[in-house]
Amino acid sequence: MSGNVDKLNKRGVKTSYASTIIGISLVLFMIGIVLGGIFGLENIQKQAKESLQGDLFFSPELNTADIKQIEQELKTWEQFSEVFFVSPERAIEEFTGQDQNKDNILAIFEGENPLPSTVGFKPKEKYATLSGMKKIKEELIAAYGDRIEDVNYDEASVQNVNLGFKQFVYLFGAVALLLIIVAVAMINNTIRLALYSKRFSIKTMQLVGATKRFIRKPFIIKNIFLGLFSSILASTLLYFTIFYIDKKIPFIDMFNNIYIFYVFSSIIILGVSISWISTYFATQKLLNLNTEKLYN
Repeated sequence: MSGNVDKLNKRGVKTSYASTIIGISLVLFMIGIVLGGIFGLENIQKQAKESLQGDLFFSPELNTADIKQIEQELKTWEQFSEVFFVSPERAIEEFTGQDQNKDNILAIFEGENPLPSTVGFKPKEKYATLSGMKKIKEELIAAYGDRIEDVNYDEASVQNVNLGFKQFVYLFGAVALLLIIVAVAMINNTIRLALYSKRFSIKTMQLVGATKRFIRKPFIIKNIFLGLFSSILASTLLYFTIFYIDKKIPFIDMFNNIYIFYVFSSIIILGVSISWISTYFATQKLLNLNTEKLYN
């Protein structure tokens, strides 16, 4: 009879551990998905910012050699991720997009290409803002003066890139915060229920003179390991999810190694921290419980 009771107790303990691990892992996995979305959006935003383009139009007195010299000088500027020379031939191809349209435009201008040589540039991420692009324009005019007729870029595109992605990041941040609150509540409840089944053992140790710290320590250590294992399980599931997304959408580089490291680190820290704090307060509540209420 006692053997059957021991088997049932062991089975109950294993079931409790399994449910705790599964519950914590699923919550941490959802948090990881949202955090991954935030970092992924930031990475896409960086790509979008650095794909913005400006163009330098030069005075007609400058020849191709002079323009190419300026191009080489601009490549040393730290504000730009890319600087490139645009010949009249390349410019008209980009402008028309089709050979037929190109021939039509050339026919209108009696075979002469009306587009001048220009230099295109793409700013680095931190300069891809309205204030950053304005500062670049001022510095270009100050550096080259009359040699530059105009510095052209699409202000609306610059503004949309910055505002659009920022709104998505705020939205994902709010969802992440909500999930963390839910995670704390669910993990705390899961651990509290698991510890409640051991309330008689806890109270017995307390009655024979064990200190609160001595009683709490094994439970905290055990649940920290459960939290760590759950975090690793959630990170593994998240890794395969990211791998799947990367395979399905190869043309969008949503993640890089540093972002993945941040997400996995956050999951592990959250899993261990929440488990430790929840176990501490759950055991503290049971330790302060009156003996008469053990059966309630």
